[in-house]
Amino acid sequence: MDLKAVLDNLYASRSPRHLANDPLSFCHRFRTAEDREIAALIASSLAYGNVKIILRNLAMVFDLMGDSPRRFVESFEPAEGLRLFAGFRHRFNDGRDLCALLLAARTMIEEADTIGDFFLGCYDPQADDITPSLIEFSASVLAFDYSPVFGTPAIPDDSYFPFFFPSPAAGSACKRLCMFLRWLVRPEDGIDLGLWKEVSPAKLVIPVDTHIHRICRNLGLTARRQADWRTAREITAALRRLDPADPVKYDFALCHLGISEGCDGTVKPLCRECPVAELCGAKQP
Repeated sequence: MDLKAVLDNLYASRSPRHLANDPLSFCHRFRTAEDREIAALIASSLAYGNVKIILRNLAMVFDLMGDSPRRFVESFEPAEGLRLFAGFRHRFNDGRDLCALLLAARTMIEEADTIGDFFLGCYDPQADDITPSLIEFSASVLAFDYSPVFGTPAIPDDSYFPFFFPSPAAGSACKRLCMFLRWLVRPEDGIDLGLWKEVSPAKLVIPVDTHIHRICRNLGLTARRQADWRTAREITAALRRLDPADPVKYDFALCHLGISEGCDGTVKPLCRECPVAELCGAKQP
């Protein structure tokens, strides 16, 4: 059975039900590109852990921000933000970390008007993929002055704010940043947003979480056991052979085999209905 045909059919099968069960759905609440890119930064940064908790916490954050994330960020004052988000907690990120993220967004738009334009200042269109661009982007954001949030220019050791901006240079899979880029760079298709047209979708690297890592191992797209940057690039290279211009188009559909369809890597009755079952190497429990 042809892998490309299977994955193309899987891509075509995505539905509003899958989107509603995904942090990306919060970006679709807003109409303007400026609001959507701010929403994407926040939603992707908190997209780790149990999906129900992610959606619940994002709903709380966006409710407090009001009807325009861009307007909220433009006028964001850390002292007021620390009061507003004092009770916020998402696993190991707290209200301080969220306020530092909002300050980072404000700083980016103050320096470059949009987050997209700020990212373009870090983007290397001649590179094989997004690796050097992400390294520079994360380093640039972490170098901002966060003293209005933390009281000192340096980010304190007890803050998990740097978790929002990992780097391929350290070997991280950078799942949430890769997802952020996928949402904004890939052509608009009812799921992804297609806002950053100056960045080539061909340069993207797939966001590797536990679902993508497991499913792509079962499909033979990687044999690596670590969900790190090397694995993300290896999976992307395999997908690039199927679609050189848009290799990560399959990410959303593959990931939701786990998130929405219940795939956990073991053979179950539901596997009989799975669109990738004939190619899958899942084992009996």
